[in-house]
Amino acid sequence: MGIDGDEETATQNPKYLKSKLRFNSPFVQVSLIGLVCFCCPGMFSALSGMGGSGQVDHTAANNANTALYATFAVFGVLSGGIYNILGPHLTLAAGCSTYILYAGSFLYYNHHKHQAFAIVAGALLGVGAGLLWAGQGAIMKSYPPAHRKGVYISLFWSIFNMGGVIGGLIPFVTNYNHSEAASVNDGTYIGFMVFMAAGTALSFAILPPSKVIREDGTRCTHIQYSNVSTEAVETVKLFLNWKMLLIVPAAWSSIFFYTYQFNNVNATLFNLRTRGFNNVFYWGAQMLGSVMMGYLMDFSFESRRKRGIVVVCVVALLGTAIWGGGLANQRRYSINDPLPPLDFKDSGRDFAGPFVLYFSYGLLDAMFQSMVYWVIGALADDSEILSSPPNSHTVNYKEESFGVGRVALRCWYVGFYKGVQSAGAAAAWQVDTQKVSYMSQLIVNWSLTTISYPLLLILVLLAVKDNHKDEEGTAKEADPTSAGTVHT
Repeated sequence: MGIDGDEETATQNPKYLKSKLRFNSPFVQVSLIGLVCFCCPGMFSALSGMGGSGQVDHTAANNANTALYATFAVFGVLSGGIYNILGPHLTLAAGCSTYILYAGSFLYYNHHKHQAFAIVAGALLGVGAGLLWAGQGAIMKSYPPAHRKGVYISLFWSIFNMGGVIGGLIPFVTNYNHSEAASVNDGTYIGFMVFMAAGTALSFAILPPSKVIREDGTRCTHIQYSNVSTEAVETVKLFLNWKMLLIVPAAWSSIFFYTYQFNNVNATLFNLRTRGFNNVFYWGAQMLGSVMMGYLMDFSFESRRKRGIVVVCVVALLGTAIWGGGLANQRRYSINDPLPPLDFKDSGRDFAGPFVLYFSYGLLDAMFQSMVYWVIGALADDSEILSSPPNSHTVNYKEESFGVGRVALRCWYVGFYKGVQSAGAAAAWQVDTQKVSYMSQLIVNWSLTTISYPLLLILVLLAVKDNHKDEEGTAKEADPTSAGTVHT
């Protein structure tokens, strides 16, 4: 299939280069990394969205997720240096294999009710997720042509999010006849494990940059992350950067609300099969939200600063409306006063309102995270570091049209964001374990996101410039998937 990287073959056969279905084309390789993430973090998203990872008692899942995000907070920052040593195949395969272990730990828990295995598996998944997203980030920053990054990011995002949609069908189908409250059956966990194993196998089909050739005959450049110590030091330094400090509330809250939405809305209000049904639409709403934000961030106004202001205001208004609806819904039930579980077939009108609310939570999640990544990308583009020549050991990215310093800085900004985000998630799962009231959790989530909006507006007004020579849509360059959004 021409994957040996023969330069002469590439330059003498234009028809060969024009084929997007070449195995060594950026299109096929980005599609493959999309499928890898479809099978692994996509299925993890669907499993988590069930609430309690499919268990009636959320304690084991909460503790496992705390361990997961605690280790991810560290390895999300340091995994770039590990990628330099292992390369794409081993990095991706090692990361993917931890997803299988995590799903398997809950299959074990279904029979033995020992949460130690789940907690250890969660901690290992935090390491593996860091590795997976480091590999994914390197691929998405180096394989697509510079003028088509937005298209390739959209391709990846669509394939990846379909994992949550299809993953939602697994518990829906395998537990269709179980309308009562119960943990998911063994077949559900086995189904997730089969997909995750397929993702691990697919990771070996990802080619190294030297073997991937674009349509114009150029080879993909090799992203070389900083070494582990540099990544850590530069990320820690950002805690002294006033711009990044203004992002902290948004970073902390960006997946803090998953615990409340998954455990205390989906798992509490709906029966088993309906939770899987809801997840199909929750992750589908994320795809819709990302498309909507893509238009606002890229095409709504010529002025980049004006686009930023509009994006923050739109998300703020929509977020206020959705959390307001969540407040009205939450007033109907509590930990000590639960409602009868709703069923998508049998509950009639009672099902409609909570279902629309849960769908809206998914829509808001994608829009909120896209907004934050747009701001991060804009800050990296306008940073004064771009005027200084980058260190040769930091990033080897010679063929791309935008500066190597910007790539390095973006990695550090995203590393900072991932660290704060994961720390917030680890805290959130423990908040639920301590049986904090549902209303208190909702108020904290709403407050954190609300505080974020004026701070992000200040950043846009003071730190985002209107005129930039490389302004071709920072939303396209600031790949929102390179941090694992959150889907771990």
